[in-house]
This record gives sequence, structure tokens and C-alpha cells, in this order.
Amino acid sequence: MQSLPRDTKKDRDIKKEEHLIVYTKHLEKRLRNLETEISLLESERIKLEKELNDLRYEFDQLRKPALMNATIVDVLDDRNEKVIVTSSSGPSFVVKVNHNLKSEKLTPGLSVALHQNTLKIVEILPTKLDPFVKGMELIDSIPDITYNDIGGLEDQIQEVKETVELPLKNPDLFKKIGIEPPKGVLFYGPPGTGKTLLAKAVAHETKATFIRVIGSELVQKFIGEGARYVREIFNLARQKAPTILFLDELDAIAAERMEDATSGDREVQRTLMQLMAELDGFDNRGDIKFIGATNRADILDPALLRPGRFDRIVEFPIPNEKARKAIFEIHIRPLNIHKDVELIELVNQTPEATGAHIKAICNEAGMFAIRRDADIIIKGDFTNAIKKVMKIDKVKSPKPEFFV
Repeated sequence: MQSLPRDTKKDRDIKKEEHLIVYTKHLEKRLRNLETEISLLESERIKLEKELNDLRYEFDQLRKPALMNATIVDVLDDRNEKVIVTSSSGPSFVVKVNHNLKSEKLTPGLSVALHQNTLKIVEILPTKLDPFVKGMELIDSIPDITYNDIGGLEDQIQEVKETVELPLKNPDLFKKIGIEPPKGVLFYGPPGTGKTLLAKAVAHETKATFIRVIGSELVQKFIGEGARYVREIFNLARQKAPTILFLDELDAIAAERMEDATSGDREVQRTLMQLMAELDGFDNRGDIKFIGATNRADILDPALLRPGRFDRIVEFPIPNEKARKAIFEIHIRPLNIHKDVELIELVNQTPEATGAHIKAICNEAGMFAIRRDADIIIKGDFTNAIKKVMKIDKVKSPKPEFFV
């Protein structure tokens, strides 16, 4: 037998070796692909296991009975083992406390959650305020009114500074003297004399929390709702202390109580009694300054006006000549007026004008200038504005006749 050439055998060996190399690379590539696939599957497995655990936890939570809301009435021992609670369904119970909560400070009035089966306290609930009450706090919309924007009320501004600002900014001064700082001030006077405007200036000048309440907002149709709002308003004020609490249109809930009151009047009286209890009750009012404003001080209940509830009663009268001049100077300041406009003439033409009237007169004078397509306000514009606002040239129409 004739043997193969040596070079042919060598070529076969080389081809075989190349084939093995190619096959090895193919296996290595496949191995890498399998490792990548294993990693993806492992990630998917971990994700599915997490979803399974979440579903199991959610299922366990659904199987648990719902908790009952209750309020602590009294704590029976110092170790927080037994307390008396009033449940949301009505009756009171003596219950035990979960061992995880024994280190917590349990006090009467605290909201807790009870287990439905064992009635054991398992959780302390946060104290929540009504959204209606929380919306009364002015945070981002504090007015930009300052004392410099108020004219003719120098005495009233001084009263407010002593009653509201000084106790908040320098409380040690009252401690040195040995007296308690004033807690409340009542603004009264005709409409448009600057009561609400001065309250806005107080909100701007102090760094305290400012809560504004309209008296009519506390008149509710359900029994006890108005009194509850008053309690929550003062609770919010204590939480945010130092606080200035401004109650505008106070006469809406603070009218003098009558014996022949209707059911609606009695509900308003309940709100008034709760307000008086908060102003001067057994609970310490804390660092809260109360400002009330009304146009009808003559109808307010005398019990509300006694010292301790309102330490200062400040009158806002119709501005006199000097005050009207100061108010005109403030409102004319940004206006583009002609040199023939004399301030003293405007003051003499508005003997019964309030601060609100004067502001309206300045605005109306600008409107008359706009109607003339002018960019400057002249004397005639102010004359027409005074007639329009003060209704000097208004002809009274005859009263209509009614037929029976």
C-alpha cells in the first residue's frame, strides 16, 4: 500500500485543529448566552418573588379585622397597662395596651386604634384637623399691607403694637414688670374705617402664624358643628403658636343671648359659649393673641366683652380732617395727578368719607381719566369721583306704592 503524502496528513491535522477551535468558540459563545439567559431568569425570579411576597402581605392585611377608632378617657396606672377608652360606637371599655406601646406617653384625649376581637390598643392615631379649619391658616397669602399704608389710625396702631406685637416680640418685659400681657383686642366701628386693614398689617409685621376666620363661617346647620370648629381652630392655633387669631364679623356669632331664641339661635349661642370658654377657660390659651372685629359692638354679648377675654377695646371712628388728609396722601401716592389738584380741597369735600370711600374715590378718579383717554388725573376727575362715590348728586327715587 502506498502511503499518503506527509503534507496531506499535516493539512488534515491543521483542519481538524481549526475545526476544534471554531467549535470551542461556538460553545463558549453559547455558554455566555446561557449565562446571560440565566441572569435574566434570575432577575425575573427575584421580581416575581417580590411580587408574590407583596401579594401575600396584602392578602394577610385583608384577612386582618378592621381596627376600631377610640379616644382615651383615663389612664389607670403609671405603667400604661390599662386605660379607659370611649369607642366610636359609643360605650366605654377598660382595655389593655399592646406591649409595643407601653413606652409611649398615653394621655386623655389621645386617639387610638383598638383590635376588634381583643379590644387591645394596637396603634396611636395622629390627630387630624378638619380641612375647613386648616384652610384658615394664611401661609403663602399673607397680605403685604404695612403700618405705613394705614393713615389716620396712629392711636389704634399703638394699641395693636402694645397688645399683639410687644407680647410676641418681647415677652420678658412683662415678666420683669410682673404682669400678664394682654391676650385679646376688639376692633369696633363703622364699615370701611380700617379694622380689617389693620389686622392685615399685623399679619405682615409679625412673624407669628396668622389664622383668619369669618364669623359667619362658624354658623353651621348641624348641632355642635360650630362649637367643634371653634375647638379645632384654637387647637390649630396652639399647635402653630405663636399665633394671631383674627375673627372678622364677630357679631355673626356673638350677638347678645335672648330668652325667646329659636333653635337656630340656640345653636349660634352654643358656638358663642364655646368661643368664650376657649378665650378664658380652664385650659391655658398659650401664646395666642386674639383679634375680633365688628361693626355692631352694641349687640355683642356683655359676657364676651369682660376683661380677660378682650383686654383692649379699640374704636375705629369716622376719620376726621387730619385723618382724611393722611389717607388721601397714601392713596394718591402712586397716582399720576395734575398740579391743580389740591389735597385740602379733596379733604373738605369729603366730610363723611371713610378710608374705604377715599380709596374708592381715588380709583374712580383714575377711571374718569381713562374715559377721557388721558394719562393724567385732573381736578374735575376727583370732583366727579366724589359725587359718584359719596352719591351727592343722586336723586332719590319715589317710594313705590303697594296695593293691598
